Amino acid sequence: MKYYDFVVIGGGSAGFNAARVAVACGRRTAVIDGARELGGLCIHRGCMPSKTLLYMAEVLHLAQKASTFGLKVSTARADMKAIHARKQRIIAEFADYRVKALESGKFDLVRANARFEDANTLMLSNGDRVRAKHFLIATGSVVSVPPVPGLADVKYWTSDDVLDLDFIPSSVLVLGGGIVACELAQFLNRIGSRVTLVQRSPHVLRDHSAEASSVVEQALRDEGIELFTDTQLQRVSQHPRGFTVEFLHQGKTIRRRAAHLLNALGRQANTAELNLAAAGVSMRSNGQVCTNRWQQCDVPHIYAAGDCAGPFEIVHIAIQQGELAARHSAGVTGLKPVNYSLLLNVVFTDPQLAAIGRSQRDLEAHKIPYLAADYPFNDHGKSILMDANYGHVKVLVEPNRGRILGAEIVGKDAGELIHAFSGPLAMKATVFDLLRAPWYHPTLAEIITYPLEELAEKIAQVREQAPPPRKRRHPGRRA
Repeated sequence: MKYYDFVVIGGGSAGFNAARVAVACGRRTAVIDGARELGGLCIHRGCMPSKTLLYMAEVLHLAQKASTFGLKVSTARADMKAIHARKQRIIAEFADYRVKALESGKFDLVRANARFEDANTLMLSNGDRVRAKHFLIATGSVVSVPPVPGLADVKYWTSDDVLDLDFIPSSVLVLGGGIVACELAQFLNRIGSRVTLVQRSPHVLRDHSAEASSVVEQALRDEGIELFTDTQLQRVSQHPRGFTVEFLHQGKTIRRRAAHLLNALGRQANTAELNLAAAGVSMRSNGQVCTNRWQQCDVPHIYAAGDCAGPFEIVHIAIQQGELAARHSAGVTGLKPVNYSLLLNVVFTDPQLAAIGRSQRDLEAHKIPYLAADYPFNDHGKSILMDANYGHVKVLVEPNRGRILGAEIVGKDAGELIHAFSGPLAMKATVFDLLRAPWYHPTLAEIITYPLEELAEKIAQVREQAPPPRKRRHPGRRA
């Protein structure tokens, strides 16, 4: 039996950074991870490999449309074995760096799977037991299999399989319309696969505004992806030449066939094997661990962070949650919970879709007054010369003072441009603060000033229409 101050289950982004902070707080710490590859989802099967492949597909796409820019490129096609080798080389560098950090000796690294025996004890797959004052559950997520008839019985691909391809599939059916589905559908289409995407909701990327999602939908269709939204999946089947998906769309039964099937219908918390009931830890219906604002479970000495806790499956959120849990368990004072009002989200389709802060949907649901202004990419000099005409910038502000509440960008390099709002939102800056800053011409970033200027005019009008302030009276004087 080994004893620790702080034990982390899972060595991904949340777990590793929590362990690093716990050690800095003087806690005897261990990380328990029985995965085949150390480093977590982001490095091996998520952010880094997907963005490596997406960028290579973007370069290919630009080469294939060279004539748009008056250039002659005789042939431009994907060499998947070379693409795969480059991706493997890049990811290996990231993974090696993380493995060295995990094996640095600053904390114990135990290569085993864990399950709770009780609220204070873990039973490990190597036969050992571990006890600790505090635990952090940081086991990430796995691909979910929704109850679509036939889906569980066929040999579908997951994102793991697509990210590890070394050949060009002839055709692929993509189920889902979230970030993974849209990004990988566009990647497959650009390398030369015939792609059909079937989404159940009225729009892809349903967590974003319908207006922004529609821009991405149009771009996918314009590139040749057959896209169906607002469907009801009826059945999935496999046959010698591939797969068939049957679904309802606009009152009709539609069937589509392809050589391969990608299940991109979502992910779920990787908590099934932890025996959380033995520890008295409650879970939501989706398998995520219930936590409070300090990342504590209903058993206070057990914490959870990252994809297995939610509410957002984003790397920088996982890191913030893990670090908060480590500090809170160590008794650090003056802590603040993770501030989700500064939520930053990026979808790496082309055009990219990015949002930060409060959304219109959220503001309207909470009956919070706001002003909005937007400006299209197809009327902006730098984006026009880049032939990057999809999308818009939208800014949401408080009506009287002009404090920035949120922003949405769908367009070229939106994931980079959205960071122009990160500092201002954190500092509670106003439209007028941002307009005092210099914006170089001609740049993509300059497009942000156009909705800002419109909002400044709207705020001036609001101020002119507002009644004059009441004069303050001396205390006790009768009206």
